[in-house]
Amino acid sequence: MADSALARAVRWDTVVGALLIVVLLLSFGFVDGFGNALNLSFLIGNTLPIALIALPMTLLVVSGEIDLSVASTAGLSGAVMGALWNQGLPIEAIIPVCLLLGVVCGLVNGLLVTRLGLPSLAVTIGTLAAYRGIAQIVLGSDAVTDFPAPYLDFAAGRIGDTFVPYALLPFLALLAVAVLALHATPFGRSLFATGANEEAARFAGVRVKRQKLILFTVTGLMASLTGVFWALHYASARFDNATGLELSVVAAVLLGGIDFDGGKGTLGGAIAGVFLLGALQNVMSLGDVSAQSQIVVTGVLLVVSVLGPRVGRQIAVAKAGRRAASAPPPTSAPVP
Repeated sequence: MADSALARAVRWDTVVGALLIVVLLLSFGFVDGFGNALNLSFLIGNTLPIALIALPMTLLVVSGEIDLSVASTAGLSGAVMGALWNQGLPIEAIIPVCLLLGVVCGLVNGLLVTRLGLPSLAVTIGTLAAYRGIAQIVLGSDAVTDFPAPYLDFAAGRIGDTFVPYALLPFLALLAVAVLALHATPFGRSLFATGANEEAARFAGVRVKRQKLILFTVTGLMASLTGVFWALHYASARFDNATGLELSVVAAVLLGGIDFDGGKGTLGGAIAGVFLLGALQNVMSLGDVSAQSQIVVTGVLLVVSVLGPRVGRQIAVAKAGRRAASAPPPTSAPVP
């Protein structure tokens, strides 16, 4: 019983959540400027693009798949947004077009994986390059910055004098939907079953291909939404928006305890990983750490996030084996 309670207490996602609290407390106490409202607003606003894509990415990785084209989809969405704005279309018409474009991008990935049986890692590496190239064709080297002020204020502004960005509120609503979908519905339970053993899930009646197609499509939708938010938050639509964001998303999701092989993890752990990564990047920026060094730290965290849970499981298996070996053999009843 004690061993079981200890195992629950030291689950990887619990450790990450505790580490996030420790990092925040230390940063408030020892990092100059970390605790002021403006910096906290910057921290949340800069982390939201990672968090938005992490929601569907978590579900996708739980099911045993991955999408590395999300940053390029976001960049393509921003490029189309800028090009259409230059053509004189109203922003209210442009945003739905960009979201529909994300659905198409995600659908292409999903069809290649589910209908042709191609590995998602290879497919999305290919579409990562393709979508980014299309973005450059669409917008070229231009930067579009003159979007309507109310949209810019919503994407980059904060509520009164608080540290809470306006954009955090819709994210929290999306987070609630994702948590319910993964942890409180039959669909979510089927994702865990698929990630743990796809063949067994299929025999149990799970429509695996349709499930994964939906996930890729939703991931594309959220990536395009992130592209729109990115362009408005930073007041700039360029073809190279969100370049490299996929590394941060994958690192944060895996850091939060989502098993790369699928079938394990919690959305709470993934979001803790997202904001832990965001807090560390913010602290490094306040300490004038170069962007290149921050990428190195992100890469190291990605390795640790993959290695850590595996080492923990191997230690647990080894302990269980030693306990089984040291247990006294069962005594047989005397023969009358």
